[in-house]
Amino acid sequence: MSSMSSNLAELFGKLDLLPHLSALEKFFSRHQNIAIPGDQERHFRYIQALDALEFKAPPKSLAFEGIINHLKKQGVLRFEEMFEVIKVVRYFRLMRNNDYPGIIGEWMGTIRIPEIFDEIDEYFDESGKFIESRDEELHRIAQRIKAIKTEINESMKRLLFTQKLAPYLVDSQIHYINDEECLLLRGGFNHVFKGSVIGRTGAGFFYVAPDAILRSKEQLRGILQEREAKLYEYAKKFSMKLAPLLPFIGFIDREFERYDHYQARVLFARAQNYAILKPQNNNEIILEEFSHPALHKPKPISVRFKGNLLMITGVNAGGKTMLLKSILSAAAMAKYLIPMKLNPHKSRIGGFKRLVAVIDDPQNVSNDISTFAGRMVQFSHLFDHKNALVGVDEIELGTDSDEAAALFAVVLDELIKRGQKIIVTTHHKRLAALMADRDDVELLAALYDEERRVPTYEFLHGVIGKSYAFETAARYGINPSIISRAKVVYGENHEKLNILIERGSELERELKRKNKEVDERLESLKTQERELKEARENLRNELEAEKSKLRYGYDAAIREAKEAAKGMDMAAIHRQLNKAASMVPKNQPPKIAEPEPIVFTVGQSVKYRTQRGTIVSLGNKDAMIEVEGMRIRVKLTDLKPSGNLPKKPKTTHTMQVEQKSGLKLDLHGLRGEEACERMDKFLSDALLQGFDEVIIYHGIGTGKLSYAVKEFLKVHPSVKGFSDAPQHLGGFGAKIVRL
Repeated sequence: MSSMSSNLAELFGKLDLLPHLSALEKFFSRHQNIAIPGDQERHFRYIQALDALEFKAPPKSLAFEGIINHLKKQGVLRFEEMFEVIKVVRYFRLMRNNDYPGIIGEWMGTIRIPEIFDEIDEYFDESGKFIESRDEELHRIAQRIKAIKTEINESMKRLLFTQKLAPYLVDSQIHYINDEECLLLRGGFNHVFKGSVIGRTGAGFFYVAPDAILRSKEQLRGILQEREAKLYEYAKKFSMKLAPLLPFIGFIDREFERYDHYQARVLFARAQNYAILKPQNNNEIILEEFSHPALHKPKPISVRFKGNLLMITGVNAGGKTMLLKSILSAAAMAKYLIPMKLNPHKSRIGGFKRLVAVIDDPQNVSNDISTFAGRMVQFSHLFDHKNALVGVDEIELGTDSDEAAALFAVVLDELIKRGQKIIVTTHHKRLAALMADRDDVELLAALYDEERRVPTYEFLHGVIGKSYAFETAARYGINPSIISRAKVVYGENHEKLNILIERGSELERELKRKNKEVDERLESLKTQERELKEARENLRNELEAEKSKLRYGYDAAIREAKEAAKGMDMAAIHRQLNKAASMVPKNQPPKIAEPEPIVFTVGQSVKYRTQRGTIVSLGNKDAMIEVEGMRIRVKLTDLKPSGNLPKKPKTTHTMQVEQKSGLKLDLHGLRGEEACERMDKFLSDALLQGFDEVIIYHGIGTGKLSYAVKEFLKVHPSVKGFSDAPQHLGGFGAKIVRL
C-alpha cells in the first residue's frame, strides 16, 4: 500500500509480503494505511463479530478530508463530492436497518443520521446522478434540450442525403469534434455547402459544422447555461445545509474508515480461506500448519518457539531463510490483524512492539562499507530496542566463522538480556554448539534426503543439522573428483562429526515418527472411548425412559385400583392390581439354552476333521475309530456325527510292516510322487503301531524333494505338526513329524 510507512513497507518487502498486502488492498473501499490505529484487542472483537454476520461489501469511497475543508471555507460542493458522503450515509443506514445482534448492532445504533440527509438523498440515484425530474423547472429544461437535440440530429441526417453534397461526403456518419456535430467532407465542398471547418484529417479531409444548425445550437447553449445555473442553486443550497453537519460528517468519516478495516479483512479471509490471529500477551510463537503467502503450493510448517533464541541450522537451500521469514511474517500479520493461512485453533503468536528483519546483504559500494561492517551497523541498532522480535539470516556472514561464533555468542546473550526474542539461521555449527547448552535456546535442523539428494524442507527440533555442502555441490554439477579431494582436505574428524550429527538427526526423526504413531493410536483409543461412553449413556437413557414408561403405567393402574376400592368393587381391585404387577419389569437373568450332549455308540458313523469313519470302541473321553482300514484313538470332542451315511462294509486288512522302518523313513533319491506314496504308507503304519512321533529324511539337494515333503505333511489329516530335525539328526535335511 502506498500510504504505508517506509519502515513498515521495508519490513514487508524483506518478508515477501507486499503481494499479499496488495491482494488485501483490493477489498478495501478506501485507500488507507494497513495498520488499524487503536486497541488491537478491541478491533479483533469487532472483526470476529462481523465475521459471524452476512453483510454486503461497502461501495468504493473517497476520504472526506477535502470535502470537510471545503465546507469549513463555506465553499459550494460539487454533486460528486456530495454523493461521496451520501454513499457512506446510505451504507450505514442499510447496516442499521439489518438490526444486527451483539456489538455490531450496538455500534450501528450509535450512528444517528440527521434528517437533512433524507432531503438531499432523494435527489441522487444509485449511480450518483442528480435526478432533475424532481424539479419542475429543470424537468421542462430537460425536455427542451431533448427537443433541440432531436431537431439538430434530424437536420444532420437530412444533409447526409442531400443530392448536391453526396460527391463530397467521405462517409455517411455524424461526427463529434469537441462536442460539435459535423460531417466529414472532401475538398471543394464550399461550392455546394455552407459551414465552418473545425478540424482536418491526415488524409486531407475536413470536419465541417453546418451553418444550418447554428441557430439550433445557439438555442441549446442558452438552455444549457440556464440548466447549469439552476443546478448550481441546488448545489449551493445543499452545501449550506451540510455545513452545520461538519461534526457528524467527520464522525462518519472516521467510523467508515474503521469499518473499512474490519470488512476488508473479513471478506479477504473468507475469499482465501484464511484465519485472523490476535497477538497474545506473551512472547511465545506456536505455529501449526502455517503457509507463507508468497510460496506456490507451500509445504505447511509447524514451529514451537517458546525460548529466547531459535537457531536454524542445516542443509543449503533447505528452507532455513524461508522458515525465518515465515515466523517473522506470522508475527507481523498477527500484529496488524492481517489474514493468513494457518490452523488458528492450535496456533498462538505473542505480541511484539517491534519486528526487525536482518536478512539482506548490507554491503554498500557507495558508502565503501563491507559485508561484515554493514552487519555490525545493523546489530548496533538492535541494542536500542526492547521487546522486539529479531530475525537474522546467515549471522556469520562476511567474516571468519570461529571468530564470528565467539563474537555473536556474546552479542546474542546481551540482546536476550535486553528482552529481545531472536531467530538466527547459520550454516556453521560452532555458534550453535556454543549456545546449545542454554535452557532458553532452541535448535531446529533442516533435513536432507540423501537418496534423492534434495532438501526435504522439513525441520527437526532439538538437533544441529549438517550443511551438506558436498552433496549440494554434486547436485549442481561440480566434478566428483573435486568433491573427493575437498573431503580429504576437510578431514576425517570433521566428517565423523557430521556423521554423528546426522545419526542423531535420524534417531530424532525415528522418534518423531514413533511418537506420531503413538499419538494416532492414542487418539483412536480416545475416540473409541468417547463412542463407548456415548453408547453407554444412550443405553442408560433408553433404560431410564423405559422404566419411567413402565412406572407411569404401574402408577396409573394403582390409581385405577384405588378408585375401584372406593366403590368396594373387589373384582375390579384384583384386576387392576394384577395389571399393575404385570407392568413391573422382572429382574430375572435370561435363560440360555444349553446344547444337548451328543451320545455316541459303537458302530456309529462319525466325522473326524476331513475324514469319515466308524466307532470301534468307546471310553469316557475318547474313542477308537476306524478310518479307511486304520484305527486311530481320538477325543470325543473332536468327533461329529456324519449323518445318515450308509455304513461301509467291514473289511479286514492284513499288512506286513517292517518293524525296523517304524520310526524312520529315508526318501533320498526318490521323485516327488514316489516320496508321497512312501510317506502315506509309512504314516499309516506308524499310526497302526501307535507311534506319535517319527522322522523322515529327504536331504537338501535342489530343494524340490524337501518342498514336496512339506506340502504333503501340511495337508495330511493325521499330522499334528512338523519341524526341521536337530543338527545331530539331519538338520535341514530331515523332518520330525508329530502324529
